[in-house]
Amino acid sequence: MKVIAVNGSPRTNRNTATLLQEALQGAEARGADTKLVHLYNLDYKGCASCLSCKRKGSRLEGLCAMKDDLREVLQEILESDVLLLGSPIFFGNVTGEMRSFLERLLFPNLSYNEGERSTFKGRINSGFIYTMNVTEERAKEMNYEAVFQGNRNLLHILGGDSEILLSCDTYQFADYSKYEASRFDAEQKARVREEQFPIDRKKAFELGACLAAV
Repeated sequence: MKVIAVNGSPRTNRNTATLLQEALQGAEARGADTKLVHLYNLDYKGCASCLSCKRKGSRLEGLCAMKDDLREVLQEILESDVLLLGSPIFFGNVTGEMRSFLERLLFPNLSYNEGERSTFKGRINSGFIYTMNVTEERAKEMNYEAVFQGNRNLLHILGGDSEILLSCDTYQFADYSKYEASRFDAEQKARVREEQFPIDRKKAFELGACLAAV
């Protein structure tokens, strides 16, 4: 069992990365081999619309034709059993790096033929962890659910099930007094960090364990 986690946050040791690491520990508890990739450490771009993946007779087999730092990562993912994704919500959506990654991973496996959605022959189950500064109630008001379900639908291109985990009202600054951020209650944020985030970490562990057991 091979499980790969992809961190779409610019930070490698904060909320999103921490939850991904918990998920990988859950997978490891089930005996899986794991790997964590930080997208912001790689040099790559989104889909260039070269359409090489759609040419008749293509030998790419679902792998993006672009040759950069992402190519080896994409190859490993296509050969894996489980894909874990994590991204903070920036301006109502995943980070630009995560979006570019999804384009490069999924579009080459999206079929343009009638009656066929995907050309991918395998099955990769996935889990997407979203972290966000807003409360769960506010996320609903802003219709973030459309983003979550939209990505879930896209990940079905990989032939497997796709789970979603939300971590809301996250602790953004180590010291709120140093920033112009009066709309946030620093004490409330600290309480959520102390009381809720450990629960989110446990849920992430369980997510990784569950996906690795399928």
